[in-house]
Amino acid sequence: MQVKHLLLIAILGLTVACSSKKEVIDENLSEVELYQQAQADLDNNSYNSATEKLKALESRYPFGRYADQAQLELIYANYKNGEPEAAKSAAERFIRLHPQHPNVDYAYYLKGLTSFDQDVGIIARFLPLDQTKRDPGAARDSYNEFAQLTSRYPNSRYAPDAKQRMIYLRNLLAAYEIHVADYYLTRQAYVAAVNRGRYVVENFQETPSVGDGLAVMVEGYQRLHLDDLADTSLQVLKANYPDHPQLADGKFEARTPDPDNRSWLSKATLGLIESRPPLPPGETRANQDVIKQYQDAKEAIPAELLPENQPTEDEKKNEDQDGAPKSRSIFSYMTFGLFD
Repeated sequence: MQVKHLLLIAILGLTVACSSKKEVIDENLSEVELYQQAQADLDNNSYNSATEKLKALESRYPFGRYADQAQLELIYANYKNGEPEAAKSAAERFIRLHPQHPNVDYAYYLKGLTSFDQDVGIIARFLPLDQTKRDPGAARDSYNEFAQLTSRYPNSRYAPDAKQRMIYLRNLLAAYEIHVADYYLTRQAYVAAVNRGRYVVENFQETPSVGDGLAVMVEGYQRLHLDDLADTSLQVLKANYPDHPQLADGKFEARTPDPDNRSWLSKATLGLIESRPPLPPGETRANQDVIKQYQDAKEAIPAELLPENQPTEDEKKNEDQDGAPKSRSIFSYMTFGLFD
């Protein structure tokens, strides 16, 4: 029922928006009257009407006493009207035109606040969505914009709220990095997972995700058979986060199961048919392919191009370990050497 109600509200809202006509503003209104009407619209939450009046005020009286204030109010009206791009554009324009204005910190604050709420739509307000798993572009922009405000105007009355929002955004960005690292672990991209975990540990100190970053490093290094680095990361994890969920009785428990690198034929036959033998620790398929390409290229070198007194590959095969020519058995002669 709740989803149906939300859809009904959305349809009604679209119907009202499409049926509304652009308001005609009296051209005989003075600057004071136009500003007062815009303020009344803001108080009544009529942000569309307020936006039109503020734009008219700025265009008709660009050098009036309310011109600067109208530009600030326009940022707020666009923000409340759910138009983030227009709000940020108006804020950037005000900052560019009035860098020394006494209320320019308000423009910085609204710009960061617009990015902060940009991803929170009508669905996110009513449904439990995990913000840490969504694209962090707007959150990163909001963090940088609040950082500009707090660094340039540390004594601003908006700075305390901006700092609290920065703490939340920093935790959100760190948690997003951990989600990406977990995805890399499931895809067996262990180097990328370790890099993400290290990035969290180095750049997001004092966030709840630092322990998870260390756990990702431990698991990634273990999968890569880098035992020394895995032990070092594990000791740091135990010392700083002894109650981490992946530590059970002092032992580390991997978050992802052991990878099954067998082919589909091997899995279908329950291991009775192995297409390729399992790799030794530290070895990769790419390394084996490179070695095979080198051996093939070496064997393809003509005998006349080899250094003098250096036997060919066929001669090496026909020699015993002590260098003497290898003797052939009667069975080898009977099978024409097919089973040598």
